[in-house]
Amino acid sequence: MNTKPAPTPEILAEATRQHAILSAGTAAIYPEKGTHGPDGLFDKLVEALTAGRPLKIKFGMDPTAADLHLGHTVVLNAMRKFQDLGHVALPLIGNYTALIGDPSGRNATRPPLTQEQIEANAETYMQQVYNVLDNNPERVKLMWNGDWLSKLTFAETIKLAAQTTVAQIIAREDFATRLENNTPISMHELLYPIMQGYDSIAMEEREGCDIEFGGTDQTFNCLMGRQLMQSRGMKPQIVMTFPLLEGLDGVQKMSKSKNNYIGVTESPTDMFGKTMSIPDSILERWYTLLTT
Repeated sequence: MNTKPAPTPEILAEATRQHAILSAGTAAIYPEKGTHGPDGLFDKLVEALTAGRPLKIKFGMDPTAADLHLGHTVVLNAMRKFQDLGHVALPLIGNYTALIGDPSGRNATRPPLTQEQIEANAETYMQQVYNVLDNNPERVKLMWNGDWLSKLTFAETIKLAAQTTVAQIIAREDFATRLENNTPISMHELLYPIMQGYDSIAMEEREGCDIEFGGTDQTFNCLMGRQLMQSRGMKPQIVMTFPLLEGLDGVQKMSKSKNNYIGVTESPTDMFGKTMSIPDSILERWYTLLTT
């Protein structure tokens, strides 16, 4: 039986160094246990370093509003750390999933957007993402999920849906809460995790994708990607989740729809004024999340 040689001490040392930098500030890493080290990220670093290749990291953003805000930068800053260590960022603009609207963390169905609104919002996302990420073409490739989701046939969608169950999807906290409160859940919302999961399949086929980033509210959707990849016989991606940044109210997550956000393109004066309005109790948490 062929077995892979054990990683060299030099590889393990470099993986340890990078892991310490890249895992800082994370909420969770899946798989939680690794073969060569503490978790799946460590194993993936060993694999990439041994092969002499960079890791590729996906982070999806649905353009449901006109601007990125500081909440997005928590994850984008983590992606920039990967870039600075020689890895490749694959920011994904969810121009197709935005037609549905991510139900994660919502207590009601998201109002639909027009194609024109989505395209206008996506244009600003495309520009603003480089306020954080390195735009070196060897370190970043911007992708759009409409390139593959728009081509899925109904038969292919049904085949994907067959890889999970309604019980599994409605067990997630946000849907369970809405059911308990007799708040309607539309059928298209049940499909959202499957569509996001298919993004992982499509990006693996096109670019190869090692890791998916998301906020903690995206854990279910990200793990759906792992599940669907396994159903296709693919090696599932590593999932790294990050804490959610509270908005200006200090309670709910930062969101354009809640009007409790600071946009990444706002003037320093406006940013300072809004930051001064947040409760003192979350200042330390803000500092940690935005600078780690």
